[in-house]
Amino acid sequence: MNRRSILSLSALTALGLALLPGSAVAQQKTLKEQLVGTWSFVSSTSKLADGSPTWGTNPRGLQVYAENGRFSSMVMRSDLPKFASNNRQRGTPGENQAVVVGTNSRFGTYLVNEADKTVTIRIEGSSYPNEEGTVTTRPITITGDELRYTDPAPTVGGPPTQVVWRRGK
Repeated sequence: MNRRSILSLSALTALGLALLPGSAVAQQKTLKEQLVGTWSFVSSTSKLADGSPTWGTNPRGLQVYAENGRFSSMVMRSDLPKFASNNRQRGTPGENQAVVVGTNSRFGTYLVNEADKTVTIRIEGSSYPNEEGTVTTRPITITGDELRYTDPAPTVGGPPTQVVWRRGK
């Protein structure tokens, strides 16, 4: 085979491999496509004023990014007290305080910047009303089934927080 035939064959082979459904090129997804779905809370570097982890030792949480640009997120401590009254409107001051400190829920819209590898969230509603109407941009990394981002302004104050989520199955 001459050099020209080898180059033509190589180019056609490369194109054919790229178009195969199982090829890495065909499976390359945008950051937004990778982000869409449900994520389970894994960890956060956030601390309370006394230095203990904000979300306790076994936190729970769920975050959902919909294809239409909407998101919802909730995180809570696993050691929240049951209300003695069995009525959420009749919690004791201690029970109510524990729930306020031990949970955070929010929803709104998001926009992914592919070039900067960031997500900007606009919070429409939150269990912490001071968040409502805020806009925050976070650098994100998705590796396999793991989502990591930096929260520049944690709701408990303090330095930026590193947060890790795992893709829901």
